[in-house]
Amino acid sequence: MIRNVTPQDTPAITKIYNEYIAHTVISFETEPLSEAEMQQRIGRISTAFPYLVYEVDGEVAGYCYAHEWKERAAYRHTLETTVYLSPRHTGKGIGRALMQRLIAECRGRGCHALIACITANNEASKSLHAKLGFVQVSYFKGVGHKFGQWLDVVDYELLLTP
Repeated sequence: MIRNVTPQDTPAITKIYNEYIAHTVISFETEPLSEAEMQQRIGRISTAFPYLVYEVDGEVAGYCYAHEWKERAAYRHTLETTVYLSPRHTGKGIGRALMQRLIAECRGRGCHALIACITANNEASKSLHAKLGFVQVSYFKGVGHKFGQWLDVVDYELLLTP
């Protein structure tokens, strides 16, 4: 079931995201977040933008949201997307379902473009976004550094309106 985020989702979302911080280069954050920090982020984002949770048997299996891409007013019709899944729930179509719903909600709000910023070696995320119609529009070399390695980043874009 896909639904809007609630404050009660904070512990599960924090746990999912901290796994990515601690064990992968998918997130460029290097320090785990507290539940209080995550609650602040969720509150700030969800009051202005879509923030969705995928629930399986009462458990948060994944989440996604859109947020401001850049601060300047001219960018207000372009949003950045984020999607994370519990490692136990990958490969089941949950990410695709979440993103399809997020795209629909962003389109319904009059958003013109969506941007996904992805670590270049994250083949699963690149594949997901390509299947959803996103197109790679950039490649940045060595812009992140985590776990002793320089990381490349790609941006994928989906235009929602002509």
